[in-house]
Amino acid sequence: MAIFKILVSGIMIWAVSEVGKKSGKMGGLILSLPVTSLIALSWIWFETHDASKVSAVSKETLIFILPSFVFFIALHLFLERQLNFYLSFATSILLTMGAYFAFFKFRGEI
Repeated sequence: MAIFKILVSGIMIWAVSEVGKKSGKMGGLILSLPVTSLIALSWIWFETHDASKVSAVSKETLIFILPSFVFFIALHLFLERQLNFYLSFATSILLTMGAYFAFFKFRGEI
């Protein structure tokens, strides 16, 4: 199991750093998942030495954190009420997708 976790984590970090080098917005969206933020920002810096790329991804990450709160709030509330984990998880994901859609709409990007 440890090898699987290392592989999945490594692939995630690689994907985020590649996307972040090409698009601050998409890099920010992916980096709004807190587990990868520090590592991916470090990799972007080490691979490009371009502070503007790190800054762009950092800014978009900060912005995308707002709608990601929906997932954590919803999941917490559902599980606190002892609802089924899988249903709670899936519903929280759907609500978060809706929050991202609304956020993009608010920003005028849809």
